[in-house]
Amino acid sequence: MSYKEIIVTTPKPLPSFALALLPILVMFSLLIIGYGLLGLRIEALLLISAAITGVIAFKMGYCWDEIMGAIVAKLAKAMPVILILVAVGGLIASWMISGTIPYMVYWGLRLISPQYILIGAFFVTSVVSVFTGTSWGSAGTVGIALMGVAAGLDVSLPAAAGAVVSGAYFGDKLSPLSDSTNFAPIVANTTLYEHIQHMLCTTVPGFVIAAVVFWVAGHHHTEIICATTPPKVVNIIQGLEQLYHFNLALLLPPILILWGALAKKPVLPLMLAASALAITLGIALQGFSLQQSFQAFVGGFDTSMFHANTQPSGKISADIVTLLNRGGLAAMMPTILLVFCAFSFAGILSLTGALTVVLGRFLHLIHSTGQLILSTIIATITVVLTTSDGKLALLIPGELFQDAYVKMGLDTKNLSRTLEDAGTVIEPLVPWTAAGIYMAGTLGVTTLDYLPWAIQCYTGIIFALFYGFTGLTIVKRPTLIQQQDSCQ
Repeated sequence: MSYKEIIVTTPKPLPSFALALLPILVMFSLLIIGYGLLGLRIEALLLISAAITGVIAFKMGYCWDEIMGAIVAKLAKAMPVILILVAVGGLIASWMISGTIPYMVYWGLRLISPQYILIGAFFVTSVVSVFTGTSWGSAGTVGIALMGVAAGLDVSLPAAAGAVVSGAYFGDKLSPLSDSTNFAPIVANTTLYEHIQHMLCTTVPGFVIAAVVFWVAGHHHTEIICATTPPKVVNIIQGLEQLYHFNLALLLPPILILWGALAKKPVLPLMLAASALAITLGIALQGFSLQQSFQAFVGGFDTSMFHANTQPSGKISADIVTLLNRGGLAAMMPTILLVFCAFSFAGILSLTGALTVVLGRFLHLIHSTGQLILSTIIATITVVLTTSDGKLALLIPGELFQDAYVKMGLDTKNLSRTLEDAGTVIEPLVPWTAAGIYMAGTLGVTTLDYLPWAIQCYTGIIFALFYGFTGLTIVKRPTLIQQQDSCQ
């Protein structure tokens, strides 16, 4: 009998509220104290949380095979994400071999002034993500190049990463091509374009606030560094010119990625194809061997490969080494370990039904629209923190709270908007979620470092709460009296 069959054929009663709450409180306590205060490795803390949750599962009557089955099932669902994470490492290294990322950095350094890099990164990734519907693709293509520009201009990397993440999730939240934008109205029982239209009420104000902050921060930072930036920029530009043979053909890999995203091609084959194209360009245009290309693809790119080709005439500067020595399949292994640890805890927690019990308790405490919105936000964030799964963060609260919205005479597009405000865009702010791990690994900045700057990702919650308690933009069901201040 398979693990899946064991889980399905041996249902158990749901735990009490206290027992259901225990593993969630334990995980939060371990992460806050161990990770936040003591600096302990998050992987070990998640495994301890999983072990404690496993003991609770044993107490409820689940056997070891059922627990393992739940973990395996969870990891099986995460496997596409894991494979994409691995492919991202190879993609970055291959784009270093071809000169694609250095080419974009080169022109970024030549065209973008330091005071405009933050606002530019925010706008560029916003546009790309809206048209492609993928936050990961936006951050993994133009985001990487923009981070390189920021490093060359001596701009704060956490601020730059926050700008990239903000822009990437602006599109992920609003684009009709985004899977989460399509999924949220489905689970909330509303339509796609009503959902997008309603989302503008929380997303656009957040966009304006983020743009103002990045504009002001960029100009303030420039006043501090303007005296020392030009020589460093000149050195990097000259160094890249010496190392690579630049031409427009180097833009073919990102063009392939953008085309595939717009055409909704499968992500993994698309990334591998872009990597193969980049390796071909690296061999044909940059003079690297097939052996070097494969070595970089697996182990990461290293500037020592240039010396093997006797291309540079002098020592490569430390700034360029820091910029170029990145990527590789192996570089993603620590990230994948974190995914395994997080989903081990999430799998056992899902098996026990603890989340269903805890979130169901919220329904007994709701007496107003504001409380309903607040409860939806708390429930959605709780699912994000405990399951590390953005889709579950939309699905579980969507199913639990839909009847409550209907009973209070509210249009369910209020629910779909709140789910995205507290789920989709909060996921990259949590270090142990797939999105948080991806963004940190891709951009080279830890999640907690870029979190304060990811303004677009948390302003939605602020406006959702404001609207919920004031009644502004809250839409009633069509069969009831429509509210004056609505966003339809």
